Amino acid sequence: MQTQNYKNHSRYIILYHGVLYAIITACLVFSIWNAFRAYEHASGRLVAAVILGLSVCGLILTWYARSFALVAQDRAIRAEENLRHFALTGKLLDKRLSTSQVIALRFAEDTEFVLLAERAAHENIQAVDIKKAIVNWKADNHRV
Repeated sequence: MQTQNYKNHSRYIILYHGVLYAIITACLVFSIWNAFRAYEHASGRLVAAVILGLSVCGLILTWYARSFALVAQDRAIRAEENLRHFALTGKLLDKRLSTSQVIALRFAEDTEFVLLAERAAHENIQAVDIKKAIVNWKADNHRV
């Protein structure tokens, strides 16, 4: 497995991010087209409406399935990093740190984690800049 760093830490799942979204989008577009044709020809309107409704439901389901999982992962990461900070310093993370900042800090090794967390809280550093500031990258291969 390739060593993880700032340039390659993002994960792209081809079947989910590429294929599934393409299929859902195509179904939605064609179901809208089908609904217009059904209303033009005054036949099959109920079937067209059901197909359109199912396509919209598929889009909503796909979107929220991903967002709910990410929120749960973000909460777990925040708890893990809070525990790590407590183990290293005896104090919890600064309350001024946003979730995105804490998530970015998870890539920092213990040696730079505490100082970078303090700097991020005091200077309100953006998550992307926190990741760029990390010298010793700690891989996170468990997040999807």
